[in-house]
Amino acid sequence: MSAAEPVVVIHGLWMQGLVMRLLARRIAREGFPAQTWSYPTLRSSLSENAERLARHCMTLAAPRVHIVAHSMGGLLALRMLERHRELSCGRLVLVGTPYSDSFSARRLARLPGGTTLLGRGIAEWLNGPRPLPRGDTEVGIIAGTRGFGLGRLVAPDLPQPNDGVVALQETFVPGVSDRVELAVGHTEMLLSRAVARQCCAFLRHGRFDA
Repeated sequence: MSAAEPVVVIHGLWMQGLVMRLLARRIAREGFPAQTWSYPTLRSSLSENAERLARHCMTLAAPRVHIVAHSMGGLLALRMLERHRELSCGRLVLVGTPYSDSFSARRLARLPGGTTLLGRGIAEWLNGPRPLPRGDTEVGIIAGTRGFGLGRLVAPDLPQPNDGVVALQETFVPGVSDRVELAVGHTEMLLSRAVARQCCAFLRHGRFDA
């Protein structure tokens, strides 16, 4: 990727851009112009947030953008790329993203107030078809295998291995360029130097470090 091409770092459910700043700073230290971006995770649908993200990417006035997205942020990025093929995304790193399903979310939805806590975005994803990665975008997956996270509280029988929220089997996406599994928990990913290093490797080379 060119040094002039921005990297948009996107958070997941119940979070905001502030929590992604450490990861963004670590990416920026490696020479990538990284910036965080926030969106309302509960009150807006995935499609509505995809439109917000598309508008933000357009304001960057860059030939291509690259995206690093945690958890639900990855679902949002995939939805945007499905709906806005005029936007050029060179590389997309999905960090702990539950692509195929979310055992934890479905369990939470059964509890009183659970659907409210999940918000409209996750509900839209679980109840609709999954967009496939675009052929013009290289996609890399970072999946965690340390079962430490809030998902274990609502889903103690979460399939193994998992990162405490997302089961490993839920992170598989067809047609990706590369994937790597790290011994980190779901929220730990935001603080992990190993995750930051692998994000930079994929942004630089289109593959993860062995």
